[in-house]
Amino acid sequence: MATGYIHTVGRRKTAIASVRMIAAPKSSLTVNGKTPKEYFKTDLRALIAGEALETAKSVENYAVTAHVSGGGIAAQADAIRHAISRAVIKAEPSTRAVLKAATFLKRDPRAKERKKPGLVKARKAKQWSKR
Repeated sequence: MATGYIHTVGRRKTAIASVRMIAAPKSSLTVNGKTPKEYFKTDLRALIAGEALETAKSVENYAVTAHVSGGGIAAQADAIRHAISRAVIKAEPSTRAVLKAATFLKRDPRAKERKKPGLVKARKAKQWSKR
């Protein structure tokens, strides 16, 4: 940790979150230069973004800066949680079991399936008419 911070990347659907975590006496979480409440506008999404630090009981120890792009706000919150989980494990390897049990380390690979030619959507076909 020669640079003084830990850098990790988290993903969900098409959202990508880049996180820098610094050991600091006063904790903070910023998302694209705003507080999680200002950025996500709902308490649930803001809670999901910072959930990894609370689960690892490391809330007071780190200042986290996240840059997120792509996807929707739900996927962005999950991508931030994924990136923070990876950063906490780099800083404190003993928290891996707790975060893994909470399923914060698995990258959720589900994404929208592409549209196929001749179909209306990915699998939906036009209604067949007998006459």
